[in-house]
Amino acid sequence: MKPRSPAPLYEQIRQLIVAALAAGEWRPGDALPSEVALAARFGASAGTVRRALDELTAANIVERRQGSGTFVATHAEPRQQFRFLRLVADDEARGFTRELLGCRRLRASADIARALGLLTSEPVIEIRRLLHRRDRPVVLDELWLPERHFEGLSAELIEQHPAPLYALFEAHFGVHMVRAEEKLRAVAATPEAALLLQVPEGEPLLSVERLAYTYGDRPVELRRGLYHTSSDHYRNELN
Repeated sequence: MKPRSPAPLYEQIRQLIVAALAAGEWRPGDALPSEVALAARFGASAGTVRRALDELTAANIVERRQGSGTFVATHAEPRQQFRFLRLVADDEARGFTRELLGCRRLRASADIARALGLLTSEPVIEIRRLLHRRDRPVVLDELWLPERHFEGLSAELIEQHPAPLYALFEAHFGVHMVRAEEKLRAVAATPEAALLLQVPEGEPLLSVERLAYTYGDRPVELRRGLYHTSSDHYRNELN
């Protein structure tokens, strides 16, 4: 299947590989065919395919493993599990423990529907949880997911799955988060947030709103987190 488009050939191939991923031809963690096999499939040179794969690697959609080949990126890999969570401990403590506060089905409010490209009142699943580090809460998370992509998601399923949520979404619902956009602002802790995060009311918190996308730039998760940064900091790398 040779691509035809005004775009450069490597970009056409990149788009075709993403379309195949979106269609479920290769799942997170699967090995892709070799560059030679992909070149034959798309009627292009191995070098052109390699450039397309370089673009996908840079976007964290696939990953190269020395001596093993190219694999679909997965949040189940330890180094990928908290790729979108940029809260770093000042003392280099690693990882989080998770406390589920609730999981329920509700109708999308206007702002949630707008962010996720849904109709107002379309059903969504709301998850609330705390992330702990050093045996204390540091993140209060609220997130909303279109029910049509996550039918059957429940508190019981979340509690039974020890891996992070994004790995659960891949394994049970075939939804892979490939990129995210964030908005950050400083806020004061409300009475409820103060109680849950064990801080004084009015304590400065970092508010992080994240919109995560799957293949084809489809938004599939809206997440709003409150971060307590007395012993942690938000870290980003700029290139």
